[in-house]
Amino acid sequence: MHVVTIAVFSLVAMIIDAFWNPAHATEPADAFLVAEQPGQLVISLNGQEIAEYAYADPSVLRPFFANVRTRVGTPVTRPHPPRTGLDATDHASMHPGIWMAWGDISGEDFWRNRGRIVHEAFLEPPTSSPGMLHFATRSGLVTAEGARLATCDNFLQLRARPCGWAVDWTAVFTAVGDPIVFGDQEEMGFAARMATPLTEEAGGRISSASGLTSAAQTWGKPALWCDTTGTVEGHVIGITLIPSSANFRESWWHNRAYGVFVANPFGRAAMQQGEPSRVIVAAGEPLTLRFTAVIHEGNAYDIAQEVAAARQTERPAGRGR
Repeated sequence: MHVVTIAVFSLVAMIIDAFWNPAHATEPADAFLVAEQPGQLVISLNGQEIAEYAYADPSVLRPFFANVRTRVGTPVTRPHPPRTGLDATDHASMHPGIWMAWGDISGEDFWRNRGRIVHEAFLEPPTSSPGMLHFATRSGLVTAEGARLATCDNFLQLRARPCGWAVDWTAVFTAVGDPIVFGDQEEMGFAARMATPLTEEAGGRISSASGLTSAAQTWGKPALWCDTTGTVEGHVIGITLIPSSANFRESWWHNRAYGVFVANPFGRAAMQQGEPSRVIVAAGEPLTLRFTAVIHEGNAYDIAQEVAAARQTERPAGRGR
């Protein structure tokens, strides 16, 4: 797969377009570029590295975005691996940046790396267009004993935004034999681990669409989105996580003052919101989940605008029990 060639071709096309169209030349389009390295894609926006998409990491046995940064390069997620003496080093192989993981699928733990979500193929190579990048992968959900339970097709779309950039992550789960069952735990869903200066413990602020603030107030509560924002060298930066409105169920929030926050549509009993959840995915009945993360900077950031933009790009999502 000639990832760099694809990215360079897209950039050349944008330059040619700007030459022939003076209106475009006055305001160059945001450009995503991708460089392939062993086990990961290094993603840049307008020449600044903003993240690595890791699909074959030796310590984190599932795909994730590592070392996530703003447009100007300020870190918004804890470094992977964390820096001894500068960052808390807890859960180093479980909280790598921005990720999707599951503490209980048919009794297997894909959050704590006991089960493995193994990269199998690129279904769509990284392809960039003005202000956009998209690619798709297939992973196998493999038990600790080596049995393949299901496939997960990941559709990733990155979008340049007025106050930063966003990633839309759609995951489609398909059982390969017997039905799989998503269980009920805190550690289930779409998550981010904030950079040390942005944690609530360091002065960052957690807020939700429900008007609640702090990890303690938002924990276990449903909300259309949650945001963590802080200040680094005078710059206001943060991450907003937005579950899709097309998901089979709303998300509750597993938020902690040390920096992790998780949109969780499965942990109903674990989060003290009702009866235990049990979501069955039978053969031939895929379950689709979709989430958005917005990496933002500046005082002009408008969460409502970003939620509306995320809704406009939604794919149909799945069902549950």
